[in-house]
Amino acid sequence: MSVRGHQTVPLSVLLKRELAHEQVEKPEILHGQANQSKKGEDFTLLKTECQRVVGDGVTTYSVFGLFDGHNGSAAAIYTKENLLKNVISAIPPDLNRDEWLAALPRALVAGFVKTDKDFQSKAQTSGTTVTFVIIDGWVVTVASVGDSRCILESAEGDIYYLSADHRLDSNFEEVERVTSSGGEVGRLSTGGGAEIGPLRCWPGGLCLSRSIGDVDVGEFIVPVPFVKQVKLSTAGGRIIISSDGVWDAISAEVALDCCRGMPADAAASQIVKEAVQLKGLRDDTTCIVIDILPQEKPVAHLPTPKKHSKGVFKSMFRKKSSESAPQIDKKYAGPDVVEELYEDGSAMLSERLSTKYPLCNMFKLFMCAVCQVEIKPEEGVSIHVGSTISRRLRPWDGPFLCLSCQEKREAMEGKRPSGDRHSGESD
Repeated sequence: MSVRGHQTVPLSVLLKRELAHEQVEKPEILHGQANQSKKGEDFTLLKTECQRVVGDGVTTYSVFGLFDGHNGSAAAIYTKENLLKNVISAIPPDLNRDEWLAALPRALVAGFVKTDKDFQSKAQTSGTTVTFVIIDGWVVTVASVGDSRCILESAEGDIYYLSADHRLDSNFEEVERVTSSGGEVGRLSTGGGAEIGPLRCWPGGLCLSRSIGDVDVGEFIVPVPFVKQVKLSTAGGRIIISSDGVWDAISAEVALDCCRGMPADAAASQIVKEAVQLKGLRDDTTCIVIDILPQEKPVAHLPTPKKHSKGVFKSMFRKKSSESAPQIDKKYAGPDVVEELYEDGSAMLSERLSTKYPLCNMFKLFMCAVCQVEIKPEEGVSIHVGSTISRRLRPWDGPFLCLSCQEKREAMEGKRPSGDRHSGESD
């Protein structure tokens, strides 16, 4: 049957097309993990069928987390049990998939800060690094604090870093941020005046500039994560998340090469074995391997071997032009190669929770942007108050913070002294 020359498409054909589209949009996720324990302070989170209600249907996504604790395991356990809930609570429930993906980077910032704030209220002095990965279709979003690391090898054979190292020894920008916020950075001093070991933040002696917990070190050690979001090609890729027990021993290339062609569970074991053989079991050594595969593609075919040039560790993403940023539906259209969708590592909440965002309904007017509690109109404090961009915004522009989150923000940025700090054991 036709109408004015346009032939109708049978329902069965439409359904077949929709199923084919879903198969392309939903890759197969295979994972494995391995660990050799020295202190018992590494913990992992692996959830492959998280559900989210969208309209009349349900969509799924996967979550993987690595928590490398120090000064005890309390912070790592608490973060494992509460971080995902805090991230999801910072996202409005009525978003479509593209909006949900666009909301993730900012929700991850809010979720990390809330988790840290809630844990610190328990007055326990342990801390933890966090590498947190959310996979929805071919889109991978990674948030990280500390020195665990997440790498990706695409099916095309290129290597990408999806996390940032927050070691004071290797991140000069973080040294400047910590010292300008009131911390002191230096090495351990021997009796004769010589300095040994890595750079550390004092008081406390922590060699990391970002973590969750560590209330005894000072609030300029912040929980605000580096966040990166990428879209893989439909050929997929392999992700490796490992604690510093792996990366202190082997490089990204060695990790990928030593397990090439192995399924994810065997690959994770091989990477841990390789690291321990080289350096010995000096620290908890943990690895998670995730294969993101086309439904019909055999595991052994991925990742594809490729000789890496010297420049592969630099940014190799095909970036979007600023003109296309507001077009969320096109933003997540399938690229031919791995494509960067978002990246930000600023420690300033006024920048990470700013209003320049593709969603107009991300923050409710009378809800704290971090802890999601209701606030009275006269109690809310604009996140832009006192920030470098506040000149361009009015004090009543949202989003808003409750008084306790505003106090935490000021402490993190060195605008008020944080609570009593006691020296503690270093990471």
